[in-house]
Amino acid sequence: MKKALAAVLLTAVLVSGVFANGAQDSDDWKIGIFTGTVAQNEEEYRAAENVQAKYGADRVIVQTYPDKFMDEQETVIANLAGLAADPAVKALVICQGIPGTSAGIDKIKEMRDDLLIIVGTPGEDPQMIASRADIVLQSDDLGMGRAVVEQGIAQGAKTFVHYSFPRHMSYAMLAARRDLFKENAERLGIQFVDATAPDPTSDAGVSGTQQFILEDVPRMVARYGKDTTFFGTNCAMQPALIKAIVEEGAIFSQPCCPSPAHGFPSALEVSIPEDKSGDFPYIIEQITQKTAEAGMTGRLSTWPVPVAMMFIEAGAEYAINWIENGFDKVDDAELDKAFASYLDGFGGGSVTVTNLVDGGAELPHYKMVLSSYLTF
Repeated sequence: MKKALAAVLLTAVLVSGVFANGAQDSDDWKIGIFTGTVAQNEEEYRAAENVQAKYGADRVIVQTYPDKFMDEQETVIANLAGLAADPAVKALVICQGIPGTSAGIDKIKEMRDDLLIIVGTPGEDPQMIASRADIVLQSDDLGMGRAVVEQGIAQGAKTFVHYSFPRHMSYAMLAARRDLFKENAERLGIQFVDATAPDPTSDAGVSGTQQFILEDVPRMVARYGKDTTFFGTNCAMQPALIKAIVEEGAIFSQPCCPSPAHGFPSALEVSIPEDKSGDFPYIIEQITQKTAEAGMTGRLSTWPVPVAMMFIEAGAEYAINWIENGFDKVDDAELDKAFASYLDGFGGGSVTVTNLVDGGAELPHYKMVLSSYLTF
């Protein structure tokens, strides 16, 4: 039955006029965006909505993965395969690339191999996801291993607290970044503290993780002092982490997914009118004002662009350009254009993009992105 379905779908794809380098014979195309729910990461979901609003629901299909995706791997795989089952879908943008993404791509490739597949913020082994996705986009976690520590010290930090949990520390990239945080903290003369928080995908849920953070940050500040910078590896941690840091007068150098909108508006109770949604100059202005009112000027910082949103929105633009114009699946110049266009919406700026080197081998389709800092 599965083989028969695969054959039917593959025939439909070939008839629709899909070619290896993109350009379509007809105007009958769609893209799929696979992302988290508002509870897991509102920014990513809103980014998918932005793309859908721009091109229409008939062009852009948005599918979400379950909040407790570690317990629902079959749902993750089925939802991904469901997107690709529509022969009009020519490209997929997946962000975050949670565990199960590689298995989902394998299932897709049982049916068809013509899709352009872009994965942002992967949560699987680099070689595993790199062998399946056409393009992988990731914040330069290894570069952050130096940059976040240096930013914390510039803000006055004498201690660096790292919150995570075993599942995240099983991810090669996140574990390597943690090791670099520790190495650079010690090299630059500040104390590194490795702290364990509940996994939001466990029975504790998001609320349990957030409650732990709200209770533990004051304990850490009482022990190490206000000149302590905190970093948490999970998106759901960020609002509680920033809120507790502001209440304690500590330091926050960067969210896990760097962005002015990641955690800050909620933690600082910034009200964003409907007509200002996505207006980042306005959001930054409001955060800066709230930071000053709290006596925290200089103690909070992030990247000036929302990197996860950029992966989805710029990734979608790249995919649509590939569909309509036809070029190699990996085209650095076209990817640079997509990032530059996105940055123009923030009044300009720049990011540094490098290829991942893993195990001594350079992966030219695995892109690492690093930005400078915005200090409120």
